[in-house]
Amino acid sequence: MLSVQKTRHHTVDVDRVNLFYREAGRRDAPGVLLLHGQPSSSYSFREVISPLAEVARVVAPDLPGFGFTEAPDDYEYTFDAMTRTVDALTRKIGLERFFLYVHDFGAPVAYYLALARPDRVLGLIIQNGNAHEEGLGPDWVANKAYWADPSPENRAKLPEWLNFEGVRHTYVGDIPDRLKPQFPPEGWHLDWERMRRPGLVEIQFRIFADYGRYVARFPEISAYHREHRPPALMLWGRHDPYFEIEEVLAYARELDRLDMHIYDGAHLLLETHHQECAALMREFILNVQAGMDA
Repeated sequence: MLSVQKTRHHTVDVDRVNLFYREAGRRDAPGVLLLHGQPSSSYSFREVISPLAEVARVVAPDLPGFGFTEAPDDYEYTFDAMTRTVDALTRKIGLERFFLYVHDFGAPVAYYLALARPDRVLGLIIQNGNAHEEGLGPDWVANKAYWADPSPENRAKLPEWLNFEGVRHTYVGDIPDRLKPQFPPEGWHLDWERMRRPGLVEIQFRIFADYGRYVARFPEISAYHREHRPPALMLWGRHDPYFEIEEVLAYARELDRLDMHIYDGAHLLLETHHQECAALMREFILNVQAGMDA
């Protein structure tokens, strides 16, 4: 019998933030917290929410500065602040324990939640989310220089990426030509439509600037992996223009319960491999839950 879990869309006030999120599944099912990256929103999970909701309670928020979430003018736009906002959301809606989706700029929020309360984390689903120096290749040299010294001179050396072409590059930049026809163009057009609103480009830069603080916490994350040994599923697009493939092995050294799947895909893997990823995530959730119940 066909069982389709419909996605529900909400906006809730969380500490003065009008936070938009998507939700599906039973409230008593294991939680899954889907955290998107830059320049995306919870829209990037549109194809996997319903399949996952057959085995889990799925929550996918738009982080402050993205999508349909609206924050007050004095919002900090740091990953610490975003973590507090997402944490407040989980408590408001009664999402006590959850699997964390670790991806791109959602990775700092995921790991800050995990570092603060390891007992709330059922497992990690790692999809092109960096947490080690190995993943930051030569293209990050200028970024690191800016984080160390955020001077106008170092900012001028950064590449231009907070524009339409930069958004498009996140989807199809530096990938084989054979893969590009698989990407529907709506994604980067919708992302840019939201980003081009007044003030949003500078907000995006502020978020990028805070990523350096996350990089400085990589040793804490490695210690978390080794101490708490969370079960983990890795779904990796090997044609990622931002994170080096060596990042995969860095995770493998630290997580002894890691199921790894590397695809002929890109940074935004769910745009082209959502069916494969949804099936593996469902199986992972069910297996972890079965182990907890045994």
